[in-house]
This record gives sequence, structure tokens and C-alpha cells, in this order.
Amino acid sequence: MKKEFRIKKALEIEEIMKEQISANALELRMFIKYNNEETSHFRYAISVGKKIGNAVNRNYQKRRLRAIFKDNQNNIPDNIDIFVVAKPSIKDLDYSSLNKLFNNLLKKCLSRKRRKQ
Repeated sequence: MKKEFRIKKALEIEEIMKEQISANALELRMFIKYNNEETSHFRYAISVGKKIGNAVNRNYQKRRLRAIFKDNQNNIPDNIDIFVVAKPSIKDLDYSSLNKLFNNLLKKCLSRKRRKQ
């Protein structure tokens, strides 16, 4: 995925978390925020803490999550920012289970936004 899809600034990540549209699972936590701007793509940020393991393991988990974003880019709305926090139990999931979990969390977050409107 291109760099224009990534969110790097801490202030932007804090804004996503303040929106308080989130879904939680044992392995992942997802926050979303809708943009008012007309964008041609979604943006995302990934956080993988030190409790997951050493740098090799953390980078492996980030690579898996980026691949899931790439696989599901057609299912994600264009005017959305997503922040995903990985929890230590993510190590126990294989790729297909992680992909299903990601899709379920995304559906939960999107449905919660619809209820607030």
C-alpha cells in the first residue's frame, strides 16, 4: 500500500480515538473516524506494543495487518480513518482468523456510526 494511506501524526491518531467509535476483541481494538473531506481512499494507522515481543515479532504483526488492509481495501469506505491496536494475544491467530476478526470489527464500527446518526 502507498504511503498516502498511512496516518503518522500523533494528533491525527488522538482525534480518531476521541471520536469514540470503536470495537474491541481479545486480539485487536479498532477505532474509526469519518472525514468530512472528499478523499479517494481511506487512511490507517497501526499500533503494536512491546508486550507482543521483540522488534522482529512486532514488525511481523504490523506486516500482517498491512496485508489485511490491502486485501480488504475494497470493503473499506473512502472517507474513513482507521486506527488498529494489536494486543498480545494476536500472536496466537493465523492469517485467515485475523482477517475474519478484522472484518467483524470493521462491521461493528461501521454499524455503531449508523446508530449515532
